[in-house]
Amino acid sequence: MNPVEFLPMGHSEKPPRAVWLAPLSVVLGSLMTLLPVVAVVPFLPPFGLMVLLGWRMVRGDSMRVWVPVLLGFFDDMVSGQPLGSAMLLWTLCVLVIDVLDTRLVWRDFWQDWLVASGAIGFCLIAGRLVASPFGAHVDTALLFQFVASAALFPLIYRLCAWLDSDVRKR
Repeated sequence: MNPVEFLPMGHSEKPPRAVWLAPLSVVLGSLMTLLPVVAVVPFLPPFGLMVLLGWRMVRGDSMRVWVPVLLGFFDDMVSGQPLGSAMLLWTLCVLVIDVLDTRLVWRDFWQDWLVASGAIGFCLIAGRLVASPFGAHVDTALLFQFVASAALFPLIYRLCAWLDSDVRKR
């Protein structure tokens, strides 16, 4: 006779794949900065941040609140930004989105796109203020990077939704 195991309410038999798939996809997005792209102006968007925001917008419970600290640490180590900048900025963005989720009654894709673009712009500007001297002329490169990030965010959002749809089928 097998003993019956009782699960607490709200728990499934095995954890969903999004528990490990979301952080793994953010890490892979952060590793995109290692691609050898030759350009005069650094236009490559922060893919790790974009994937983090995409997962946060698609499925809010895919990661715990403290996970952006670890993912930001990994991004700082890979991208060469000052240690702690992505840790702080990514965590602030996720916390602000959590506050907006409690304040907004409902959201649609356009609001998600606007909020994510604002968060990406905030991280790019704050990262520029932390990483480069005030006299450096990187504002046009930062503008190119922001426009590329805002234009590519719907694709990242769709990628996260596609990865999550496979999780929700089970």
